[in-house]
Amino acid sequence: MNNHRTTQRIAAAAAGLAVATVGALAVTATTATAADGDEAGVDLSVSIEDNTPGALTLSVAPNDGVALVEDGSDAEARQFVGTLPTVTVADTRDADEIPEGSYWAVVGQASEFTADGRDPIGPEYLGWAPRLLTPSPSGDVAAGEPVSSVLPDGSGGAAVGLEGQELLLSTWAAGSEAGPWDVNADLTLRTPADVAPGDYSSVLTLSLFEG
Repeated sequence: MNNHRTTQRIAAAAAGLAVATVGALAVTATTATAADGDEAGVDLSVSIEDNTPGALTLSVAPNDGVALVEDGSDAEARQFVGTLPTVTVADTRDADEIPEGSYWAVVGQASEFTADGRDPIGPEYLGWAPRLLTPSPSGDVAAGEPVSSVLPDGSGGAAVGLEGQELLLSTWAAGSEAGPWDVNADLTLRTPADVAPGDYSSVLTLSLFEG
């Protein structure tokens, strides 16, 4: 009888040992799997809309300046011509952001033509003939009127020179068209026939006004 009970206890102890061993192996296997470092990625995306406030802006096409060349001189005057780079006015405002009855205008003002050791040539000798490059279906945007040098060239432009003259303008219904609008101009410098030779330079400033 004692031998039988001893055998049962040994069997039970062996079974317990077997369970403990299996448990230890399971723990070791789980630790090894975690150490493999499995990874998973989630793609993220977002759509960000432009919330920059609208604005009325003026820009000039890239250029290296305008070199006026002699063309059309006569006994009364020396004449030099060129073409203004394209000027663009854009209005990105919503219609409800534009005050009713508002208008805008691009105005040009030339400085004196100067050269070392020479008397300056005033802006009154420079004229232009603006040309609208973007059609205006409503007619609410138009090129400015031609302006002649104080030495008339026969073009019919007002003989006042380029001193605060309109290049491009809108009517009182500035919000009636979306734009943008492009304009350039033929430039004409007419000087006295006896003007002193030299390399003259000037700056033509374009300003956008809104009212």
